[in-house]
Amino acid sequence: MDYVSALVPPVVMAVFFIGVIRVIVKTQGGANKAKEDAVVDAALARTEAVRQGTAKTDG
Repeated sequence: MDYVSALVPPVVMAVFFIGVIRVIVKTQGGANKAKEDAVVDAALARTEAVRQGTAKTDG
């Protein structure tokens, strides 16, 4: 029975890892992709606006 107790943790970790990978793959693209892209684009636009605003005040 020692071999069972030795194999359980790696098997549990492997199952968990496969589950995480499946979730990552399923959430790529689809309906959420447009929303996520819009959020990232808005954050980049704000960052760029702040950067340009500080560049104007420095100059």
